[in-house]
Amino acid sequence: MFGKNKILKAESHDGLNLDIQEIFPTFQGEGPYVGHPALFIRLGGCNLACSFCDTEFESYKNIPLTKIIEEVLELSKNKDGKTTKKLIVITGGEPLRQPIEKLCKELLKLDYLVQVETNGTLFRNLPEEVKIICSPKVTNGKYHKIRQDLLSRIDAFKFIISSTNKDYINISEIGQSEFNIPVYLQPMEEYDENKNKDNLKHTLSLCEKLGHRISLQTHKILEIQ
Repeated sequence: MFGKNKILKAESHDGLNLDIQEIFPTFQGEGPYVGHPALFIRLGGCNLACSFCDTEFESYKNIPLTKIIEEVLELSKNKDGKTTKKLIVITGGEPLRQPIEKLCKELLKLDYLVQVETNGTLFRNLPEEVKIICSPKVTNGKYHKIRQDLLSRIDAFKFIISSTNKDYINISEIGQSEFNIPVYLQPMEEYDENKNKDNLKHTLSLCEKLGHRISLQTHKILEIQ
């Protein structure tokens, strides 16, 4: 959290066990699937350390894939036992740090819509049906280069915007135009009411200037996880 996490490398194994931070039911609060009832699978560890990241992803446990699927089947149901959360969001940390191919395949077999949220610096050969949302990050004043083999698979970019953080005042061309990828701009959460208001105004201005879509963290507005 807040850039203090240990930077971890990508793993190579059979994917039959994964480091899981938590699995929880909620609504997708950001990006193209905002408002959908969803089940989040948050994987542990990240290959970057962003100072503004407010997500806890380091107290994870290694869980068998079969157990993960069991939890998904149970937690995606409502109180009447009906499966109402058809969207599975695989996030992190950085989910592509771990071999999630088998997890994705099993979820697709069960007729879930699978969305992966990534920073774009790693690649996994995921099934074509998986929706990939990329939130690019900045280090040393430049956006990390998006993997070329990932670019053609990305369904949307989600850029974080700040009115004062020089790294996130504007966005760069990182492949979105070449591949005609939809772009969402999202105000940075800086835990300061005045800064957040300025971030929102700046984001709206950029959306109008560039013709992009705005993404709000509606789960925080609704005060849900």
